Amino acid sequence: MPFQNRYPLRVNVGFLISQPVGSYRDIHFEVEDLALSEDLTIHQLKGIARYNRTPSGILVQGDFDASTTLECVRCLTEYSQSLKIHFDELYALRSRPISENGLVLPEDYNLDLAPLVREYFVLEEPISPICKPDCKGLCSVCGEDLNVRTCEHQLKKQG
Repeated sequence: MPFQNRYPLRVNVGFLISQPVGSYRDIHFEVEDLALSEDLTIHQLKGIARYNRTPSGILVQGDFDASTTLECVRCLTEYSQSLKIHFDELYALRSRPISENGLVLPEDYNLDLAPLVREYFVLEEPISPICKPDCKGLCSVCGEDLNVRTCEHQLKKQG
């Protein structure tokens, strides 16, 4: 059984604390499947996060691509939805947050990007997911998936 990191988006940034302002490190991430919460599992996560030492903390700039499984609001079938996110978030060095996001660098310097990545991916999900632009949906009478078959009710409407 291959080793699976329990926290695949966690990085110890302690090495940057003693570095001069302007120092940075790029960290690449690649995770096959990741349950970010009960309501969001992402697949084929790929991305990069740049950790920058600033006078007031660590600025994390992230670019990630992944996919998730959603249910089409028209035909109720599940489909794979691609998602892309970008974020710039500052983690303060002191226990008092200095930015509106309220992020503070933990005492052990382990930054887990999972909550942040989850938040951005949830915001990126479409409000009304549609499997394809020309999805025909379900028949309002019998519930037949009109992408698969035209039912008798639709034939009557057309005729």
